[in-house]
Amino acid sequence: MAEDPVDPRHVIDRQVLEMLVCPLTKTRLTLSSDHKELISIAARLAFPIVKGVPLLSLEEARNVEPEELQALSRQPH
Repeated sequence: MAEDPVDPRHVIDRQVLEMLVCPLTKTRLTLSSDHKELISIAARLAFPIVKGVPLLSLEEARNVEPEELQALSRQPH
């Protein structure tokens, strides 16, 4: 089954991503490999991206497992 094409309105601009910071630690966020979350390595939280809009609310965030953080730290930025 083919994946639905991505609506260009739902894609976050890289320059915008570089300006966003974690609401808890104020540190830089990392885009997940599937482009569905912004991850705060310092806070160990992942914030969802819904229709191109990052939900930077602590209520929306999920905890990131240590194994995931290790994999992220090995990825080129």
